[in-house]
Amino acid sequence: MKPLITVTTALARFDLRRYLIGGLLWMPASVLPLGSGLILRQVFDHLTTHQVPLLLCAAFVATELIHGLTIVIAWTYGDYWWSAAAALLRANVLRSILTGRGRVPHSTGEALARLRDDVSDVVELVDETVPLAGATLFSTAALAIMASIDPVITLVLVIPTIAIGVLSRLMNQMIKRLHRQARALGAAVTGYLGEIFGGILTIKTTGTEEAVLERLRRHNRLRREAAVKDRIATDLLNTATSATVEISIGLVLLLAAPAMRRGDFTMGDLALFTTYIGWLTALPQTIGAILSRTPQAGVSTERLTQMMGPKEDLSHNSGAWLHHEHPAAVPPAPGDPLEVLQARGLTTRYGLHGVDLEIRRGSFTVITGKVGSGKTTLIRALLGLQPLTAGTIWWNDARIDDPGSFMVPGRVAYTGQIPRLFSASLRENLLLGWPDDQLEQAVELAAFDRDLAAMPEGLDTVVGSRGVRRSGGQAQRATAARALVRSPDLLVVDDLSSALDMETEQQTVGPDHRRHHPAGRLPPARRTGARRPDHRPRSRTSDRPGTTG
Repeated sequence: MKPLITVTTALARFDLRRYLIGGLLWMPASVLPLGSGLILRQVFDHLTTHQVPLLLCAAFVATELIHGLTIVIAWTYGDYWWSAAAALLRANVLRSILTGRGRVPHSTGEALARLRDDVSDVVELVDETVPLAGATLFSTAALAIMASIDPVITLVLVIPTIAIGVLSRLMNQMIKRLHRQARALGAAVTGYLGEIFGGILTIKTTGTEEAVLERLRRHNRLRREAAVKDRIATDLLNTATSATVEISIGLVLLLAAPAMRRGDFTMGDLALFTTYIGWLTALPQTIGAILSRTPQAGVSTERLTQMMGPKEDLSHNSGAWLHHEHPAAVPPAPGDPLEVLQARGLTTRYGLHGVDLEIRRGSFTVITGKVGSGKTTLIRALLGLQPLTAGTIWWNDARIDDPGSFMVPGRVAYTGQIPRLFSASLRENLLLGWPDDQLEQAVELAAFDRDLAAMPEGLDTVVGSRGVRRSGGQAQRATAARALVRSPDLLVVDDLSSALDMETEQQTVGPDHRRHHPAGRLPPARRTGARRPDHRPRSRTSDRPGTTG
């Protein structure tokens, strides 16, 4: 419960001005029905005696129009706060994942499900508190007015509200358990769909379409059963809350009939009571919604926190820009050019144990080892893309406390083992928001210029989802150009030439291209080093000028 309280409080506080204004806008929307009820009481009392004054009718219509307009304004204004709060949570989770401290659970599909559904659960809980003050003020004033008319009837009307509060408390744990199960099974379906779309070729070549569909049906069946149970529990509580209106109206009619026969209760009093009863349910409905959403939001907070790094704050006010200019997408790293990069005792949970490494400016370092020996893990740990359990990294003489936010473009460029391209133009894929002043030179250095010349649309060619319209070698050279366009101090590549033929590999990193690099640092790429019996990765640094990687 404590993490949930921390997150919801921070969400209300991160844009406190808009949150409070939203509450103030809902205040008249909640209080105006008080005036409508009083005017309606006068209208019905006049009906029993003489003609209703037109002024009363005009006042009633004007009050209702103002009430409707206020609700529209409050809803419209609240949409901005809702979107900003959701964007804040999603940005914090994504930042943690992209800087290497957080982690994607099981599959990207499940991560997307959490960012969509769980974020909504948390924000909606906070949003439910906005009209709470107005509903409380209306209920207090309405009960006082009704008690001055007939205290016995008013007291009886409070009983259903108390019953709803007790029922909500009893169902809290059950709703939490059902919601956690429904969310987990829903994420399993989303994740499995992502795996299907990512492995269509494998499914077709192995002839497993029916088996894949059957497993999808099984996932969907389990998700549907859990979702129905979750929805029934939530709707049961909401229905019980809404039923207080009918129960209360029935109680008023039963108790008011004898009073009206005695003349102690007028037709206007009955109109006022029945008008207020509908709006009096706003308070128990709001409280009921908060109580039913609290266990759901608790589960969602837990699931989102699992994607964050250790000791990171899910609701940290990192800013959300919806109408104003946002910061540069890729801020250049500050000065302090690399002279020497040192790593001491790098250890991760899996794969690395006490690795030492030293890379000097102008050197060309190759890490070799058997499959599974931890080469990629070492690179990812060095760049802050995988959390360390022990060890330190030094850039020149400064210790790097957060490699994920320090090893950024301008200082470092990284080309992964598997090239990643987006369904966009080649220009967008190579730049990703970076200035294009080095683009032509980077394309030439990556030996991608001949391929580009053969494409009718050139850099405006759309590569398709994950680069499916390009060959593996073209995708690798495109990602190499993406790294080179950033002119980094430290260039890190992971098996860059796995999809290249020998001729293209020589063109990509051969001597002719080395002469054209801005710093003259691109030596022939050949693997050096040895393999240790213990299968650990080993590095060897040559004295030739070149990029480090």
